[in-house]
Amino acid sequence: MQFGPLLEGRLLRRYKRFLADVELADGAVLTAHCPNTGAMTGCVEEGAAVWLSHREDPKRKYAHTWELVATSRGMACIHSALANKVVREAFAAGRIPGLEGYPDLRGEVRYGANSRADLLLTGSAGRVFVEVKSVTLCREGGQGLFPDAVSERGRKHLLELQQVLDAGTRSVLFFCVLHAGINRVSAAGEIDPAYRDALASAQAAGVEVLAWRAAVSPAGLVLEQPLPFSLDPV
Repeated sequence: MQFGPLLEGRLLRRYKRFLADVELADGAVLTAHCPNTGAMTGCVEEGAAVWLSHREDPKRKYAHTWELVATSRGMACIHSALANKVVREAFAAGRIPGLEGYPDLRGEVRYGANSRADLLLTGSAGRVFVEVKSVTLCREGGQGLFPDAVSERGRKHLLELQQVLDAGTRSVLFFCVLHAGINRVSAAGEIDPAYRDALASAQAAGVEVLAWRAAVSPAGLVLEQPLPFSLDPV
């Protein structure tokens, strides 16, 4: 996934969840949309270098969108929705081992109780429901954690991934790591113990868990390598 030209600046503050004030090189200050509903722990360091995209649209209140940040532990993409696009591109290219046999790919497919799967893979072997989660919470030593805030929606998705399992259906929870400093992934049990326990139950029921890190730069994002996953931090 490639970015268009990005505008570099310096983060002044993130506030009201969806807004960020950024100072540009010439001293001008603009307000950008922050496309992330999480706590963004470690990604909102005052004075950090950030990169913004720009799109003129009369329906948008803010023409700029915050995309990247240079954290003290590495470059990160805070635009969480881009994880779906990056993962979809990797599946379309057949680059995820064990899932090459499902050539047909659709997004935003209704399933469960009024939910939409991020991806549905189908092929001669059956079908695979995929839920993609963006990971940017990086602890000491490269430990990545999800979620970074209590996530009832995340627990709902885990339950629904279990409920669709049958002889011809697989379910995959796909952690897309959008932080260069992360080298392994676990559930954030200290932040959301209910999510950790729901994930343990989902795994026991047959839901598969994958974690991959994307290369993150102002040029774009691309999945580069699988990472180890453990339910609890090692």
